[in-house]
Amino acid sequence: MPDDSFPRPVLRARLYEQVAEQITTWIAANGLGVGDRLPPERELAARLGVSRATLSQALVALEVIGVVTVRHGDGTVLTGRVRTGPVIDAIRAHADRLPEIIEARDALESKLAALAASRRTDADLAAIRAALDEMDRDISAGGRGVEADEQFHGAVTIAARSSLLADMMEALHDLIKETRLESLSQPGRPRESLAGHQRVADAIVAGDPAAAAQAMHDHVMLVSDVALLREQS
Repeated sequence: MPDDSFPRPVLRARLYEQVAEQITTWIAANGLGVGDRLPPERELAARLGVSRATLSQALVALEVIGVVTVRHGDGTVLTGRVRTGPVIDAIRAHADRLPEIIEARDALESKLAALAASRRTDADLAAIRAALDEMDRDISAGGRGVEADEQFHGAVTIAARSSLLADMMEALHDLIKETRLESLSQPGRPRESLAGHQRVADAIVAGDPAAAAQAMHDHVMLVSDVALLREQS
């Protein structure tokens, strides 16, 4: 029989994880705090001796665990204290819980979309259209559409008229935000996401619950295709 007493092999840190650790060490060493900006990505990548792509991945990892926020036109800004625990552990904990977060999103949001198709009002449709327009404007200006994405899903939740499901969505808010940041930070993803949102909106406008649920399911599955999960497999 195999001997199960041996510990599992220690996973080697991926390059972007090492870079994320270096960045937080540099932040602490320089006494930076909330609201301070990191150097421009080109300069930071040169200092660290890594590609812009690797640096970008490291910054996204730091963003999803709450260390920084990446603002279009404003650079990378510190949002809170640098974590006292190992940053790599926090990044991997995030990746480990992504599949369950996505399962919960699929179950809740597909149902919410179906209910919205049955219960939406003219005011709800106006809010949904406004979110789509804002996401389009942000993406066209070079942003990721993160805030408008959240606005869209909030409008669909309101249109569903289910206080209990809305409470469940609120309980998952921070976890869902992590998946949103990770997904929308990938090349080409904001436009893909906008197209998925439009399909959900079209089904809600048409008053087709089955089509709305399917469109939302397809959208959440798109969100689930994230780099962190591909690298874990």
